[in-house]
Amino acid sequence: MSSSYDWWAREGHKGTPVVVKMENPNWDMVELEGPSDDDFLLSPDPISRRDKVRNKNARQLTWVLLLKAHRAAGCLTSIAAAALGLASAIRRRVASGRTDHHDEPESPELATSAEYALEAENPALKSRFYSCIKVFLWVSVVLLGFELAAYFKGWHFGASSAQWQYLLAAPLGMNMKDLFNLLYSKWVLIRAGYVAPPLQFLANVCIVLFLIQSLDRLVLCLGCFWIRLKKIKPVAKPDLADPESGQPGYFPMVLVQIPMCNEKEVYQQSIAAVCNLDWPHQSLLIQVLDDSDDLTTQLLIKEEVEKWQQEGANIVYRHRIIREGYKAGNLKSAMNCSSIEDYEFVAIFDADFQPTSDFLKRTIPYFKDNDEVGLVQARWSFVNKDENLLTRLQNINLAFHFEVEQQVNGIFINFFGFNGTAGVWRIKALEDAGGWLERTTVEDMDIAVRAHMHGWKFVFLNDVECQCELPESYEAYRKQQHRWHSGPMQLFRLCLPAIIRSKISFWKKFNLIFLFFLLRKLILPFYSFTLFCIILPMTMFVPEAELPTWVVCYIPATMSFLNILPAPKSFPFIVPYLLFENTMSVTKFNAMISGLFQLGNAYEWIVTKKSGRSSEGDLAGLVEKDPNENKSGISVPDLVEIQEQEQRRASRKKHNRIYMKELSLALLLLTASARSLLSAQGLHFYFLLFQGISFLLVGLDLIGEQVQ
Repeated sequence: MSSSYDWWAREGHKGTPVVVKMENPNWDMVELEGPSDDDFLLSPDPISRRDKVRNKNARQLTWVLLLKAHRAAGCLTSIAAAALGLASAIRRRVASGRTDHHDEPESPELATSAEYALEAENPALKSRFYSCIKVFLWVSVVLLGFELAAYFKGWHFGASSAQWQYLLAAPLGMNMKDLFNLLYSKWVLIRAGYVAPPLQFLANVCIVLFLIQSLDRLVLCLGCFWIRLKKIKPVAKPDLADPESGQPGYFPMVLVQIPMCNEKEVYQQSIAAVCNLDWPHQSLLIQVLDDSDDLTTQLLIKEEVEKWQQEGANIVYRHRIIREGYKAGNLKSAMNCSSIEDYEFVAIFDADFQPTSDFLKRTIPYFKDNDEVGLVQARWSFVNKDENLLTRLQNINLAFHFEVEQQVNGIFINFFGFNGTAGVWRIKALEDAGGWLERTTVEDMDIAVRAHMHGWKFVFLNDVECQCELPESYEAYRKQQHRWHSGPMQLFRLCLPAIIRSKISFWKKFNLIFLFFLLRKLILPFYSFTLFCIILPMTMFVPEAELPTWVVCYIPATMSFLNILPAPKSFPFIVPYLLFENTMSVTKFNAMISGLFQLGNAYEWIVTKKSGRSSEGDLAGLVEKDPNENKSGISVPDLVEIQEQEQRRASRKKHNRIYMKELSLALLLLTASARSLLSAQGLHFYFLLFQGISFLLVGLDLIGEQVQ
């Protein structure tokens, strides 16, 4: 009997010691001891023994609760610190007083770049769009006041209810209460009979456009899936023998052009990468097309070219005295040189692009024995895609553009928009299309459309990459997107008659007009801004007009999921990506309208600011490379200096700004979210709330590069 009781007592105390570690320096490591020998002594009083065990368990529970409380306090401390940091950043933005109306260039070089900012934005035209947003904002604030008052008075009715008719029949009294009753009843009547029908019609139109564009995106994704499933890719004829071996090979004359303008942060790395292209020296000519108007930048670039000339590179420096026509004018001027008459192909690299040494060997073979190919385009990769949230979101967009849009169009219809860089053109195709024209700010898309109308085919290589960098500040990204969305509308107005008169097939005309221009360049920014930034918040104040839940939530989430598939590592950013795309619709819509109707800033060209980042691994590889192993006889000067320059970038005066259009839309959406909360619209409330916060963060310039 005694032994069995002893066994029961030991089982009751069975367990292992518990160690509680407190991270706070004011706490020490405490070990909760296991059962002691005294616990196993038989006590004549069972009640006292049970009380002793209960007290020990209570102490253990107390320590566990203290640990959880400590962790919760640490979490709250982190949230509080983040909130204080955000409040400090907001205070600095407001105190600086710099808004998007202070649109001076970011650097002295850009301030003097008259040709690349040809036409300053008219203040009257710039404020017109902002004024329209403010009208919607003030209307929403007034309506929210009405709805709050009606909510607290207990009026929950719509146009179909008869309660408002009773209010209309009530006589007008002499006090403010009766006046409010009359005004609110009149508003219910007006919104039901005159505001809701056109708003619902516009919403239905945008929903139809949204569905068409979503279907187009789904078809593109299915095409990309089919390409991967069947492992479809362009086929080249590998006939590039080593010229030093004495065997015949395909090494045509190739011209390489590097257009640049006041880009002293990146000129060294781009020139170094191009001069290390693995191609016969006698078949390669490099042109550095410098449009800089800053004298210091000109001297630096010219000195770099001379250093490579001394190393044996076949490289020349060109500077235009009359700088007209932006980048297209620069390229056009270089193509008129008599020294390039014998060259068959031209490769173009912007100043921040760094092709690998085998770039030409992986692209030129696609032209061999295929006289219909006019362009071979390589994919971009980014050295700073993980720099901040803005670069991560840009990487998602561009990964979808190259992996899906460019690849699918290149495989199935042999046409896509030239990306302006990291591509090789057949010079005969350029001449056949009419050469470079300065009539728009998207000279790359212009030459591609004209070449397509003359029957030339394009090849996109998804497995050939060329490194470059993404804009790290929202200001630089916003100006880049303005040019990219204004230029296509300029080109559409100019090219539409030529497309209709061209001799290409009906399907190619339909693809150019409806899919390439209207659907992907005009309809997309139109419905994104109108549907989610104007119509959706307005339907909160006009409940007779409705947007279905699947339009607000399910389809946008599905489209964002499809967009992020080419960049699977970015899945944690799917929600910020969805919100940011809607936020950027303001800039894209404004640019689209400016280009379509030729408003004051339609031809604004500002060179995208570069930070000078490059791939340290590639630079290290160039440094370690033996100059004698270079096929073209070119060594690598001063690459160590390039690496050192990467680590000690010259300090530049920068600042963050406040963007008034985005802030106004943030207040509009947050006001609408408050109204949706009154009517208990769950998904609409959360969407408007988070979208409003997204506009707020962008409006305060908290998404990109931060200047302390």
